[in-house]
Amino acid sequence: MSADIPFDRNFDSPAGVLMPVTPQVRRIVAPNPSAFTFTGTCTYIIGHGDVAILDPGPDKPEHIDALLKAVAGESVSHIVVTHTHRDHSPAAAAIKAATGAKIVGCGPHHAARPLHIGEVNPLDASADTDYVPDHAMADGETVSGRGWTLTAVATPGHTANHLAFALREDELLFSGDHVMAWATSIVAPPDGAMGDYIESLERLGHRDEKTYLPGHGGPVRDAHSFVRDYLDHRMAREAAILRGLDRSAETIPDLVRGIYIGLDSKLVGAASLTVLAHLEHLVASGRVETEGPPAIDGRFRLAS
Repeated sequence: MSADIPFDRNFDSPAGVLMPVTPQVRRIVAPNPSAFTFTGTCTYIIGHGDVAILDPGPDKPEHIDALLKAVAGESVSHIVVTHTHRDHSPAAAAIKAATGAKIVGCGPHHAARPLHIGEVNPLDASADTDYVPDHAMADGETVSGRGWTLTAVATPGHTANHLAFALREDELLFSGDHVMAWATSIVAPPDGAMGDYIESLERLGHRDEKTYLPGHGGPVRDAHSFVRDYLDHRMAREAAILRGLDRSAETIPDLVRGIYIGLDSKLVGAASLTVLAHLEHLVASGRVETEGPPAIDGRFRLAS
C-alpha cells in the first residue's frame, strides 16, 4: 500500500451477485477475499445474448455456478484470460466444459526469466500451470461478438504473460492485475519483472482509455493520472531502495524493514519479492551491484 496514490477502496459488489457496470459489461465477484485479492476476483461478462467471460476466476464451484446461472439462455463464445494466477484462470476449464466456448487470451504460464541455480519459485502455488488456451492472443489481436470487440494489449510485468483488453464499444480497458484502484500491483520474480512492468505502465499512459476495470475492486477513474501516480510510486520506491543501500542496508530484509514501516506480517513475503523485482531492475540498469544474479538472499550495494 502507499499513501501517495489516491486509492479508492469503496467497492459495494457482494460475491456471487450479478451487477451491471457499463452498457456492455456485467460483473460477478468471486468468493475469494484476501489481503492480495481485496474482496475477491472480478469476473466480467461482456455483451448480451452473445457474450464473452473475462477472467473466469478461481476453481470454486459456487462461483462457477453463479457464472453459469448469469449467462443462462445466452451463448458464450469466448473465455478471455488476462493472466495465469490461480485467482483468475482456473475456472476457465469448467466454463469451457459447460458452454463449449473457446479459451483465449494470455498464453500458458511461464516465468519472466530462468530460475537461478538452487532457486525455488515461491509462486508455484499461485501459478496456474494447468491452464491451456485454445488460442494465445498476440498484442493487438481482437476477438468479437455481437456488439463487442476486445483487443489484446500486452502488459507484461505482474506476470510475464499478462494481457489487458480494450473494449472498443465502451471505450474502457480491462486492466487485470496490472493497474487496480484499491492497491498497487505485486511484481514478484521470477513470475514478474519490474522493468517490464514499468514499460507496460508507460505504454498504457499513451493509450486513449480513461477508465479501467481491474481484476479486483472497482473502476480506475481518470486512468492517465492514476497510471502516472503508479509510475511515480515505483520511482519513489526505487529511490527509497537506493537511499537504504546508501545508509548501509545490504539485504532485502534490511530494506523491507526500512521502507515498509508498520507492514502487516502477512505481506512481508510479497514486499520482499517486490523489493527483489526493483533490485533486479536496478542491477540491470547499472545502479546497483551484487555477486551473481540478484537473489532473495543476496547482498546488494550501490554501483561504484
